[in-house]
Amino acid sequence: MKCVILQPSYIPWRGYFDQIRQADTFIFYDDVKYDKNGWRNRNRIKTRDGSQWLTIPVLTKGIEENHTPIHDVQINWAQNWNRKHWNALQLSYSKAPYFQRYQDVLAPFYERYDTHLAEFTIDLTIAISGLLGIQNTTFLRSSEIQGITGTKTDRLMQILAKVGATSYLSGPSARDYLEPELFTSAGIELSFIIYDYPEYDQLYPPFESQVSILDLLFMKGPQALDYF
Repeated sequence: MKCVILQPSYIPWRGYFDQIRQADTFIFYDDVKYDKNGWRNRNRIKTRDGSQWLTIPVLTKGIEENHTPIHDVQINWAQNWNRKHWNALQLSYSKAPYFQRYQDVLAPFYERYDTHLAEFTIDLTIAISGLLGIQNTTFLRSSEIQGITGTKTDRLMQILAKVGATSYLSGPSARDYLEPELFTSAGIELSFIIYDYPEYDQLYPPFESQVSILDLLFMKGPQALDYF
């Protein structure tokens, strides 16, 4: 059983969903420390004026000092960010070939008022996976797996053992810190994904690869997986 473990993110890019596609079990790593200014609460879309950040505001008081885990981070509802985000998506993609096809699924997410960031981003990621046609992946949250202790690679190995993984697919940057011998001794095959994706037509050239998966979904629709 091939497993992928990644921190939940907001409307992630193509590579994130490629790992979901290749996984038998995908685990949202939601009980590790929230990384401020990372991808947990923001991503970029393609607009007429270039890339634009969409950021979900969160309550930041004490996050870093208390080493707050991702699943405990709360959304700051002092701002109407959800309406602004959906308006930005409509403005940028209303003329995309498949925006109308998917808007009725996505729009209700921007009418939700989740208290916690992970509740929103995880549900949205699973919904987008379905729109992409990813159907055979089981989703779990690390915070729901009992009896996990330790940090870094030791913690990772415990999670893999708990779910019965025989293969682990990792992002390429993890080569710098993962210990292959631990996977070998545990009988788990370790592999690293290669982010080498073809370009596709975007509404506003030149091509930009580091944008949310929504760009590809709105442009290519049911053919989106052909560009993985």
